[in-house]
Amino acid sequence: MNTNLVISGFGGQGILLSGLLLAESAMFQGYNVTYFPSYGVEMRGGTANCTVVISEREIGSPVVSAPEVVIAMSEQAREKFQPRLKPEGLFILNSSLAQPELVERKDLEFLAFPFNQLALELGNPRLANMIALGVYLAKKPVVELKIIEEVLKQRLGNKSPKLAEANLQAIKKGLELAGGR
Repeated sequence: MNTNLVISGFGGQGILLSGLLLAESAMFQGYNVTYFPSYGVEMRGGTANCTVVISEREIGSPVVSAPEVVIAMSEQAREKFQPRLKPEGLFILNSSLAQPELVERKDLEFLAFPFNQLALELGNPRLANMIALGVYLAKKPVVELKIIEEVLKQRLGNKSPKLAEANLQAIKKGLELAGGR
C-alpha cells in the first residue's frame, strides 16, 4: 500500500491537525509516514496545507507533485490543487466555501459536501476538517477508526476530553456521509 494526499484550506480550519492526526494514526498502525505542513505567514486566514504520504515501503520524499487525493476546504485550495490532482484521483471539496460547479475535470472521483454547515449541525463550526477526514477515510480506509480514536485521546483527551469526543463524532459523520464503515 502506498498512498498520498494533500489537505488544503486556510489557517484556523484545522488543516494541519487533520493531516497530523492521519499521519500519526498511520504510523501507529505500522506504516511509514511523512507529514509535510505548509502555511502562509498570516496567523489566521492565510493559506494552510499539508501533504501526507503513507506507505508500507520506505518513502523517498515527502513532496508530492501530483497527489492521489486532495481535500480542498476553501475556494483558493480548489483553484490551486484541482489541476495538480492525479487523473482518476479523489477530490473532496468543501462546498460551504468552494464552488463545486467549477470542478470541470471528468477524470476524477469527485465528492462535495457542505462541511462547514454540517459542523454547525454538530454544534461546533471547527469540526469541518474532521468531517472531511471521515469522508476521506470512507473512500480510502488506510487506518482503523479505533487507532484514530486512540490518537485523538492522546492528543486532546487530557486537555479536553469533550473536544476529543466531538472530533471523533465528526469523523464518524464523514464516514457515514460517504458510505463508509
